[in-house]
Formats: sequence, structure tokens, C-alpha cells
Amino acid sequence: MLAHAWVHGGAASDSERDVSVGGVAAVSASLFEGFGYVALGHLHGPQTLAPQLRYSGSPLAYSFSESGHTKGSWLVELGADGQAHVEQVPAPVHRPLSMLRGELRALLTDPAHTAAQGNFVSVTLTDAARPEAAMDRLRTRFPHTLVLTWEPAPGAADARDYRQRLVGRSDLDLAVDFVTHVRGTAAGASEAQLLEQAFEAVRIGTDGEQTRPERVVA
Repeated sequence: MLAHAWVHGGAASDSERDVSVGGVAAVSASLFEGFGYVALGHLHGPQTLAPQLRYSGSPLAYSFSESGHTKGSWLVELGADGQAHVEQVPAPVHRPLSMLRGELRALLTDPAHTAAQGNFVSVTLTDAARPEAAMDRLRTRFPHTLVLTWEPAPGAADARDYRQRLVGRSDLDLAVDFVTHVRGTAAGASEAQLLEQAFEAVRIGTDGEQTRPERVVA
């Protein structure tokens, strides 16, 4: 039997589309009892739910969540008694997938990552501050880097609500805080000066009068 379905017990990746019908997202493996062999499709990872119930998986990886898959097909021989002999045949891999995590300096120098240099790479940086030109620097060692995210170690949570964080603060203070939030480090002296000049230019109208806009706090 051939079936395209999500069967209970099958492990998903980030690549599959939702194939639920009504309120049914997956079906029981017991529905396939009595068949000599059931070739399943939909889930991208090769897996065996029962000796006669298998997903071959996709021949290519469709997301980095599939980096641990061994892509291939099942070669199935059915005997006269209906018993199946199954062997996995690996698929050729043009370029493997690697997922790396750590600080930029370590990723660029650690010999443990040498094997990933020719792979498609997804990188999660954990530097306390967002590194400048991180993608360009990563591609000097990992030229096939496709995904880059920044996940610094979480700091102390600010328990104040949004309104409380704004009360009594100047425009410049808020802008510097925004830079810190986005980049991980506060604006430098020259950057703060440029921000202040920008605010001053907004406050002064074309007729030379100061026209400070109202701040609306939602």
C-alpha cells in the first residue's frame, strides 16, 4: 500500500505542511495492519514505525531541521509469503547541512568546525553584543552560510511596563536605549551626538521657531 499521511509515532521536521482534515491531524498505525508493506509519504525524515510501515523521507533536505537526516530510499523485496526484506539505499548529498552555535570569534577559529566549511550552514551567534558585519565575516570561513540569527544570553528582565519605561525620559535617552536593545551595546559618543542633532533638526521648524512634536504614549 502507498499512503500520504501523518501517522502517529512519526517524527516531523520544520518542513512539512499541515495535512490535517477537519479535526484529524494524524491517523493510527493500526489502520495499516494486514498489509505486507506500507510505503508512507509526507514526513521528510526516513523512519520505521513498524517493520512493514515506513517513511522513506524526502530525497533532499528542505530546512535545517533536517540536518540530522540520512536521506535515501527503502529498497523493498516482497517474498512469496508476503514478508518484506527492506534495505536503505542512501541518496547522494551535494552539500550537507550544518547548524553552528556560539560566539563569532570562536566559530571563526575553532578547528572543531573545519568539517562544516564546505556545507550549507545555519549560524546562531551568542555574543553579548551583535557583531558588526557578522555575515561577511562568517562567509570568509563558511562561504555557504544561509541563515544567521543572534540570540545573546538573556539578561535581567525589566519588570516595568512600557509606559513606566518612558516617563521622564528624554528623546535621546529613548533612542540610545533602542540602539542598545537592537545592537546589544549603547550608542557611542559620536552616535549619540548624531542622534541629538537629528532630534534638534526635527524640533526646529523651517521658520526658525521650535516646534517640538507631542509624544503620544499608548
